[in-house]
Amino acid sequence: MQLDHIYHGDSLEILETLPAGSVDLIFADPPYNLQLQGELWRPNQTRVDAVDDAWDQFGSFVEYDEFSRRWLGACRRVLKDTGTIWVIGSYHNIYRVGCTMQDLGYWILNDVIWVKANPMPNFRGVRFTNAHETMLWCKKSREQKRYTFNYQAMKTMNDDKQMRSDWDLALCTGAERVMLNGEKLHTTQKPESLLYRVIMSSSNPGDSILDPFFGTGTTGAVAKRLGRRYIGIEREERYVSAAQARIAAVAPADGLDDATLGKIAGRRSAPRVAFASLLESGMLHPGQCLYFNRRRDMPATVLADGSLRMPDGARGSIHRMGASILKSPSCNGWDHWYYEDASGELAAIDVLREQIRRK
Repeated sequence: MQLDHIYHGDSLEILETLPAGSVDLIFADPPYNLQLQGELWRPNQTRVDAVDDAWDQFGSFVEYDEFSRRWLGACRRVLKDTGTIWVIGSYHNIYRVGCTMQDLGYWILNDVIWVKANPMPNFRGVRFTNAHETMLWCKKSREQKRYTFNYQAMKTMNDDKQMRSDWDLALCTGAERVMLNGEKLHTTQKPESLLYRVIMSSSNPGDSILDPFFGTGTTGAVAKRLGRRYIGIEREERYVSAAQARIAAVAPADGLDDATLGKIAGRRSAPRVAFASLLESGMLHPGQCLYFNRRRDMPATVLADGSLRMPDGARGSIHRMGASILKSPSCNGWDHWYYEDASGELAAIDVLREQIRRK
């Protein structure tokens, strides 16, 4: 398998040649099967450049469903057991695609709505303007435990607020749009801002990203800019040529460290620290009291083996005792237990954990 390479040919045929479990992330922008009937004209009698390409036309829903089943099945084979896939579509196809994905064993993590800041109007005035598309973000199976989600990076990009599943981004316009003889080359070219967010959220520098419907190379251009490796598959020669030129013009990310390229260590990727490590390092000591959610009326005694003893005699880990207090199936004790520092103030034990990690 060649990295940073565009395979010219049929997606189904080329996917079969790629090694199993070889890619970290897949972004797929498949044909939408728009089922357009006739031409569309604006009120000023100018023709709308709609999607009427041969690659978007299928004879029936049955034919389209079979096509979806084949390429999605092939993608699942080449995806690593720690990888995820994004598939984008409109109301014409995304529900059929989603059903097929679930039938094949994929597990949906999110449906993310791309809200178009500048959608094309509904010129006939017979229904609402189509102002969004839907992306399905899925892991390989329900049982899959590990996958990349750069939560902290997404939060940072969103002014330190949790990133929501509705993304307000403009259509691909201006200098970013690939043109040929004054006309847009690809009718459904996606904006780089959309791929930037997808790639930043669910991959790390050096990861391999497969796009089986590569088009004019948006995935490859953004992947190169962010220090990721791309594999593109595209059957239209004119798109391949345009994508190659577009990606060649992108400055490589060589020499930039992982932090510069957006890798922020979050809790899921940080080294594991056992609570007993705080005792071994002398940061806490046996007999010291911890306080749940700063409540001094409910002290728990730290025991030498790293467990806590409650006033009623109950004993267990910081997580088990926290869950008992919350009457919840689980609890992350690092977030809820506090110790008294040298000044008499209550501080979270998670601060001590971070000190050990830095060491």
